[in-house]
Amino acid sequence: MVKRVALNGAGLLVALFAAFPVYWMIATSLKPNREIFSATPRPVPTNPTLEHYREILTGNLIPGVTFADFFLNSVLVAVSTVLLSGLVALLAATAVARFRFKLRTSFLIMLLVVQMIPLEALVIPLFLMIQRLGLYNTLPSLILTYLGFSLPFAVWMLRGFVAAVPKELEEAAAIDGASRLQIFRRILFPLVAPGLVATSIFSFITAWNELIFALTFINDQDRYTLPVAMTFFFGRDDTAWGPVMAASTLFTLPVIIFFLLVQRRMVSGLVAGAVKG
Repeated sequence: MVKRVALNGAGLLVALFAAFPVYWMIATSLKPNREIFSATPRPVPTNPTLEHYREILTGNLIPGVTFADFFLNSVLVAVSTVLLSGLVALLAATAVARFRFKLRTSFLIMLLVVQMIPLEALVIPLFLMIQRLGLYNTLPSLILTYLGFSLPFAVWMLRGFVAAVPKELEEAAAIDGASRLQIFRRILFPLVAPGLVATSIFSFITAWNELIFALTFINDQDRYTLPVAMTFFFGRDDTAWGPVMAASTLFTLPVIIFFLLVQRRMVSGLVAGAVKG
């Protein structure tokens, strides 16, 4: 009993420690400037206001470009990365798990090695490659870059899910007259869906939060993504903390919503049996 109480208490402290920065961000976004810069800041806004949200949603961070424009750019890049990463990773993982071919082990090792390379070391080579492909200053340059970073993890993770699906299920479906496409769609895909959801979360967060490549590959300000737009709130002499916290709150919401939408599918799929009577 004492051990359980201690573990629950420790877990509660960890949860509060992790949630406090998020709470402080939301609380600060609702405070007027006089409370934000008060000598004795309070954890709860005494006069809550939405003025900072109105400022970033109705104003222009830069001439002719609104917060909604940056938001749509990020959504386009993130969603495209998730869809392409899921499709390519699932096909690659199926090939690696189901077929034996030369250099198969080398391919798997290469997936791990790629994850060890620091992103900063790839900025210049990828920049030169993007220029030669004629994709500089376009959103597809970011989609391809994020796709390259998310694929190794996605393929490696999905390989385990595909390998865990009994081949007997596919063989039984084939005996019943199912085509390869039907086997993939009705047998393999539903059982691998939990892993696909998990990799989608990773791909989405990678594409949504990335700053260095978005700042390097994009020149026109109307094509910036949200992480780059956030830098406009920080000046050389001062920082607009109210708009920063309001923009950060809106910046965080899509990730939370995306996770809430897929978490039930991920959890239920992980505990579901592969064979149903």
